[in-house]
Amino acid sequence: MIYRPAYTDKIMAYANTPFVKVLTGVRRSGKSTILKMIVEKLKTEMGIPDDRIVSCRYDSMEFENMTASQMYFQLKEHISSKGKTYLFLDEVQEISGWEKVVNSLASDFDVDIYVTGSNSRMMSSEISTYLTGRYITFHIYTLSFAEYLMFKQSYTAISDPRAELADYIRLGGFPAVHLQKYSQDEIYTIVRDIYNSTIFSDIVRRNQVRKIDQLERVVKYTFHNVGNTFSAKSISDYLKSENRKIDNETVYSYLEKLEKAYLLHRCSRYDLHGREILKTQEKFYLADTSLRYSVLGYSSDTVAASLENIIYLELCRRGYTVYVGKAGDGEIDFAAVRQNEKIYVQAAQSISSEKTKEREYGRLLDIRDNFPKYVLSLDNFSGGNYEGIKNMHVADFLLSEEY
Repeated sequence: MIYRPAYTDKIMAYANTPFVKVLTGVRRSGKSTILKMIVEKLKTEMGIPDDRIVSCRYDSMEFENMTASQMYFQLKEHISSKGKTYLFLDEVQEISGWEKVVNSLASDFDVDIYVTGSNSRMMSSEISTYLTGRYITFHIYTLSFAEYLMFKQSYTAISDPRAELADYIRLGGFPAVHLQKYSQDEIYTIVRDIYNSTIFSDIVRRNQVRKIDQLERVVKYTFHNVGNTFSAKSISDYLKSENRKIDNETVYSYLEKLEKAYLLHRCSRYDLHGREILKTQEKFYLADTSLRYSVLGYSSDTVAASLENIIYLELCRRGYTVYVGKAGDGEIDFAAVRQNEKIYVQAAQSISSEKTKEREYGRLLDIRDNFPKYVLSLDNFSGGNYEGIKNMHVADFLLSEEY
């Protein structure tokens, strides 16, 4: 296993506390492996014996058709009388009513509980209802650029990070495709299988979606329009132009299901002057850039949108709440807020032309506050600053610890 301390360190900080640790995220982002890492740390760093560690993976045939009551009594049988028992419950959303089980176990016994899940049942109000004030959520993303380099370094020599960024953009960060050397076609085959299993297991089958072709057209529209503002009406109008009738409410429903399966992230617009979240013309970003290329094919003219996607995910990983900033008639790619901190980010594939410089820097200069501002690009000369705005190469920004 290649450790991912960005997650294990955060989760271990809550070991032996009464909080249920809930790990969520898109399929194959590494949640199950992170559970194994936590188990290993409990054994090696805290000396917890094997008989006080219980692990169950509920998407196994062994637990098919298990009820919540059966789950409770099955786990109860394994709770140790010699001290705290550590329960690792993987893909718990497969058991209807798992929230009640976890709440009962946490109330009835001396246990430390860790759970994972990959779909809407992990976002339901049931968690809040039964685990109010008793759980901490950790969103597990696919590999960051720093983690990607670490994984790749385990089986091959890596070049300059700026050069490696091109591969990261194309191949994405699903951990499974970076454990050894795969061709681009092999990687996209693996990612396409992740996409298909998410669409058909977590969305179609679970929600009994009948018009699968309609759903897939909405998916492809959002994948094509990563980094562009659009609305449900935009999608509805587009499909109608192709003689595919669909109403706005159905589009909203599909987008919500894609979010709940963690394939999409919604990025709302924020009026920087009026200081309010706007409810129209949002942007959507993918859980991983490789999803777009595995479904639609790779095209070099999509690099700019993929850069935005990568920067958005990195800001989320670092704990920022991220918005598209609206400033008058202009738009700031990202206004990111974390407690009392804020940063503004403009991203462009290149800022070599005067017109691009004027656009990217000008919008940031119009913001009259003292929070850090960045212009990011793939230009090799990126560095320094312009009237207080930091100019950085995207790779350097992704690996920086200064924000």
